[in-house]
Amino acid sequence: DPTVRGIVANAHGYSATDVFTAAATVAGMKAQLDAMWDHIDVLAVPTIPTTYSIAAVNADPVELNRRLGIYTNFVNLLDLAAIAVPAGFRADGMPMGITLIGPAGSDLMLAELAQRLHAAASVPLGALGMPLPAPERFVARAELAQVAVVGAHLTGLPLNRELTARGARLVCRACTAPRYQLFALPGTTPPKPGMVRTADAGHAIEVEVWELSHAAFGSFVAGVPSPLSIGTIELDDGERVHGFLCEAVATTGAEDITRFGGWRSYLASGAAS
Repeated sequence: DPTVRGIVANAHGYSATDVFTAAATVAGMKAQLDAMWDHIDVLAVPTIPTTYSIAAVNADPVELNRRLGIYTNFVNLLDLAAIAVPAGFRADGMPMGITLIGPAGSDLMLAELAQRLHAAASVPLGALGMPLPAPERFVARAELAQVAVVGAHLTGLPLNRELTARGARLVCRACTAPRYQLFALPGTTPPKPGMVRTADAGHAIEVEVWELSHAAFGSFVAGVPSPLSIGTIELDDGERVHGFLCEAVATTGAEDITRFGGWRSYLASGAAS
């Protein structure tokens, strides 16, 4: 390719000394940047500064590609991880997006956050009036088990560590089929809900689906206390996964919080206090 050949041929203009000098400069910049990760988790930047037509890029490929990478070219040089996320369309119908950047090794964290952002972007998109497609749910793999959590094991809540300590990874946030009731179980520490499948009028309840090895799943299930148990939960798309259910007898006298649509919404309402 003549464009690539021209870029590579520019190496004739640099000496070995130039290479080491540049490498030392980059290493110094990386040392400054490393300190930043003590204070932030993610750097969010535009994926590209603008959008060019194919004809424009063909006419001036080196300069226009350099401009397109102005916010992201440094990622490889500084040994960072990054993921680009669709963020809708401009008013003129051209696409736009953001890139999430983190330190080396943060790929899974970035991917999980990117999935959440992608799902949240399902709003009318400028002149097109079209929503972004929802991210596909993770396809189960034979070597991994999945479990849907509904209460204190949700991200950021007190028992989530029981998943993360076992190497579990968040697959997606979802809702059950509208066939469940949710109760605030009295006398539990930390506070927990109990979800019961009902044959009568039920509701869709928010859950998180996590994946972990079968060995880790086994030890996790062994630690689930009564009246909670791990059974089979139906999601709103018809998929069935293992997940938290509750013995119906434990809901006698418990507050029915189904109307909140999920444990996190119940906690946010202040009704739990």
